[in-house]
Order: sequence, then structure tokens, then C-alpha cells
Amino acid sequence: MTAWRDVEKAVPEFSARVRRIFDAHKHKTIATLRADGGPRISGIEAEFADGELTFGSMTGARKGADLHRDPRFALHSPSVDPPQDDPAGWAGDAKIAGRAVPAGPVEGDAEGERFRAAIDEVVVTGLNAEATMLVIESWTPARGLRRTERK
Repeated sequence: MTAWRDVEKAVPEFSARVRRIFDAHKHKTIATLRADGGPRISGIEAEFADGELTFGSMTGARKGADLHRDPRFALHSPSVDPPQDDPAGWAGDAKIAGRAVPAGPVEGDAEGERFRAAIDEVVVTGLNAEATMLVIESWTPARGLRRTERK
């Protein structure tokens, strides 16, 4: 199982950028799989702490049931448009895909269940320095970091 600490160790600069993009705003989006195999998109909060990426599901929520039935997920950072006056200054979007591992009850006042992310892939999509090309950087435990540019 690849934990967030493993990503930080393997690609420190890349993982720091991913974390900044995710931490820029509170609410993220997670995709899970419904019982019929169709996608379900839900709003969610996620936290990077102690080398782990964790998120929760309120008691009775469909996303928690989805994750127990099929633990695969895709988590998307908050999304903002590139600044019109400085598109190259856009931090980009980040995505993390993997499997959710039950990690006990949610701590605090809310009732629900916490999950840890077993990470399969981390992706950042942004623009090059001239803001003329889309840049996709992706990391997996098996192949490491790759960079692709598209017009």
C-alpha cells in the first residue's frame, strides 16, 4: 500500500505542489462507484497529516457505502480558473486516485467513518511557463514521475 508519506519521499517537490493545490481551499470532489458500476461525485473534505491522506464519510452516506463495496476512488482538488492577467501563474488542478482503506471513526463532533488513501496515481495538470501548452505530470509507484505537454 502506498501512503502519502511514500509519495513525499519519492517526489518531494511534486508532492509539495500537489498538497498546496489541495490545501488552497477546503472543499474537494471525490468520485466513487455506485452499486450498478456508475460513477458518483460527492463533495468532501480531505486532510494530509502524519504521512497519510485521509477523508471521511458521514454515517449513512452513499459514498461510504460505495467505498466499502468497491474501494476505488478519484479525489480532485478544488478547481479555479487560470488568472486572466497571468495564466502561467495558475497552480493547476491536482488529482489522486487509489483505494480507500477504513481507518476507524471520524474524530470530533461529527459521526462517521474515516478512510486512509492507498495511492495508485497522483496527477497535476497545469500550464507551461509561456501558458501556451497544457502540462500533465503524473506519478505512480511503479513508473515514477512523467511529464507530458499538449497544445
